[in-house]
Amino acid sequence: MPENPKAPNISEAHFSIGDVVRHRIFDFRGVVFDVDPVFDNSEEWYQSIPETVRPAKNQPFYHLFAENGESSYVAYVSQQNLLADREEGPVDHPSIKDIFAAWNGDKYELRREMRH
Repeated sequence: MPENPKAPNISEAHFSIGDVVRHRIFDFRGVVFDVDPVFDNSEEWYQSIPETVRPAKNQPFYHLFAENGESSYVAYVSQQNLLADREEGPVDHPSIKDIFAAWNGDKYELRREMRH
């Protein structure tokens, strides 16, 4: 069956739940706790990103328990702006314990009751 030429070119997710990542541009890192295969946030949020750094919508977007030197928060980041960051060790975000059991030296493991 031929491909639909109007279908968006959606890339495969490079990261999975429990992976530790860092942002390519901004100084923060985080733990992936959910993945959207394509952009799934408000248009207002999307338009608030400066056009010069606004990512394409047809790529995975990740929900992160994020931290920087000053605070912990939840972030929503495109795949193109993330890099693997397991070498820096675990992330210190207060919500991690609600979903993840432990850092295994490579990634966070989901709590038993969170697994499907």
